[in-house]
Amino acid sequence: MIIRSLEDVKDIEWGNGLSRRLLTEEDGMGYTLTDTVVYKGTSSALQYERHLEACYCIEGSGAVRTVDGEVIPIKQGTMYALDKHDAHHLIASDHEDFRLVCVFSPALRGDEVHTLSEDGYSRY
Repeated sequence: MIIRSLEDVKDIEWGNGLSRRLLTEEDGMGYTLTDTVVYKGTSSALQYERHLEACYCIEGSGAVRTVDGEVIPIKQGTMYALDKHDAHHLIASDHEDFRLVCVFSPALRGDEVHTLSEDGYSRY
């Protein structure tokens, strides 16, 4: 059995937020579990080419903007899943941080960090 608290895990600053990696590849579970904070007022262009991701909002609010320009509001109690390696913009409210519990499959190594830029999507 694996038992961890936020005090026990590595915090990964990824530019527009903080990802706390609760389970990683070395745990042998086949998926990663994170507690992720997206800083208020930020927009992050993201795409996971080698991982599928599901996110469940537990605090704050924001939105996901698709490559087609659709803006999908995300608030506490809402889940979204990137089931087709979807490129997207993750947008946090201007008023509060946005907190998500995320599952990645297959598992992340645990040290991945986004490379955010104006000219493309951060991938890993």
